[in-house]
Amino acid sequence: MKFRTYLLDKLYAILLFFFVHFVLLLMLLAFKSDPALIYASTLLLYIAFLLALLIDFFRRKWFYDEMLRSLSQLDQKYLLVEMLKNPSFYDGQLLYQVLCDTNKSMTENVRNYEYSINDFKEYVEMWIHEVKIPISSLLLMVHNHPNQFDAKVIHQIKRVDNYMEQILYYVRSENAEKDYHISKVSLNTVVGAVALNNKDDLLENNIALHVTGTDTTVLTDSKWLTFILNQIFNNSIKYKKERDAAIFISTEETEKTILLSISDNGIGIPSADLPKVFQKSFTGYNGRIKSKSTGMGLYIAKNLCEKLGHHIEAQSEEGLYTDIRITFLKNDFYEVLK
Repeated sequence: MKFRTYLLDKLYAILLFFFVHFVLLLMLLAFKSDPALIYASTLLLYIAFLLALLIDFFRRKWFYDEMLRSLSQLDQKYLLVEMLKNPSFYDGQLLYQVLCDTNKSMTENVRNYEYSINDFKEYVEMWIHEVKIPISSLLLMVHNHPNQFDAKVIHQIKRVDNYMEQILYYVRSENAEKDYHISKVSLNTVVGAVALNNKDDLLENNIALHVTGTDTTVLTDSKWLTFILNQIFNNSIKYKKERDAAIFISTEETEKTILLSISDNGIGIPSADLPKVFQKSFTGYNGRIKSKSTGMGLYIAKNLCEKLGHHIEAQSEEGLYTDIRITFLKNDFYEVLK
């Protein structure tokens, strides 16, 4: 808060003061008052007025400067009122009360909104579980009687099942910490489960699977990791090349990390799209020309990896390969707690 700006704001009061002083001076002169009295009263009046201005200015300056400083430092601006103290001047107290009431109202609205969102998520999760029962029955019927179903029908049923799985994990990912359990997980077991889940698609599309170096364990949640790898497999199958398609799974181990690589020799990702592949609903060039894509698989995978403390990244060259890498941290503290 600048003094010049403050004076401009008080311009009417200042002009009124000078006018009243001028009238008072004329009255004193008209009554032929002692010049010493005129000088003394004028000096006293100006000193009092200047002190009043300065005291009022610095009270306001402290409050508003503190408010602006706190506001600039806060990521969540609505917490501003928690950083302020009730000022000593009246209009500042009114502003402080308005901020408090506004913050209280906003907090209540957000709480009501959260309740409604949580209720909706619980309903969606319950609905998904109910719908997955007939879908699982259809998949079992297809598996037991493959010759009685057209390949296109089987493919569409599997797509529905995958999309249902995506929305279930998307809903849960907002509160993943309530659902996952960190433990030592065998990569062989998880990769085997994912390969078995995608066996029919791998065989149907003549995609070779090469797995090396997965005879190790990582600290993660097996259910979440299985879903993450399944999304990566789905993309590799969806964007395969026409001949000699293959998926390669391998690991690299350092003193502090284990790197899991899932790569393919498919159509690759254009360089312009590569930085955006983990963004929500991003489909990119391949998603538009190859097939209808939701753009949610890798987004959910990244979200879950962040919740689990893993790092996921993508490397690719258009027309040659795509390599999705997940980095798991080794943690000696886990052994101590165990």
